[in-house]
Amino acid sequence: MLLRFAEVKMHGLRGKRVLVTGGASGIGAATAARFLQEGAAVSILDRDEQANERISRELHGLAGTFQADVSHQGQVEAALAKAIRAMGGLDVLINNAGISIRHPFLEITPDDWNKVLRVNLTGMFYVAQLAARHMVKDQGGVILQTASTNGIMGYPYYADYNASKAGVIELTRSMALELAPKIRVNAVAPGYVLTPMQRAEYTNQMLEEVNRKIPLRRHAQPEEVAGLFAFLASDDAAYITGHVYVIDGAEIAGGLASR
Repeated sequence: MLLRFAEVKMHGLRGKRVLVTGGASGIGAATAARFLQEGAAVSILDRDEQANERISRELHGLAGTFQADVSHQGQVEAALAKAIRAMGGLDVLINNAGISIRHPFLEITPDDWNKVLRVNLTGMFYVAQLAARHMVKDQGGVILQTASTNGIMGYPYYADYNASKAGVIELTRSMALELAPKIRVNAVAPGYVLTPMQRAEYTNQMLEEVNRKIPLRRHAQPEEVAGLFAFLASDDAAYITGHVYVIDGAEIAGGLASR
């Protein structure tokens, strides 16, 4: 069940055409809901057909849901073209699709490594490049990418995920330099967020242990990350580009992530 947002509107989002990858659950679903509330036209791209059907029922007013695995360039090209046709263009990309596998470094297989990097970094590149090519020919736009505090600090058992998110951060910075002034590019780096993916990897005891090391003593809600995406996409953030914005309850402010 998606939470209701406070009746606070960002400037310049009404009527914007927004695509959210990995948008059928977790942070992506909350972000799609937030942009709909802002009056934007929203499409979702996700590889999970059943999740796409479910989010279509939950979020009324979506411009469409499109099935694609972002690690396959051909699927991305086809789905992105359909989304752009459905909305009549593309103003904002929330480049959010990602996966993680919890495993010790010594047990990561080449297949595991390639799978995580293909989705989290190569897939993000495919979507971003195709979206940017459209935006530069049109009115410009905003590209926001989901990084992680894992791309900033060291975390055990996620070496492949950490490397992929560090790559997203540098990809974001490079894109911002090359695509300005027509396209703004930023990354959002959440810490621990209470998503279905997080619940699947952590027991209740593990969640409690994590909460004890976060100064705010809790995980973020997906809707809180969605609010940051909405701000960065809005005209209120018109001079913000090329940076990474951490939302983590002060977890890494004192180096606590390395405990």
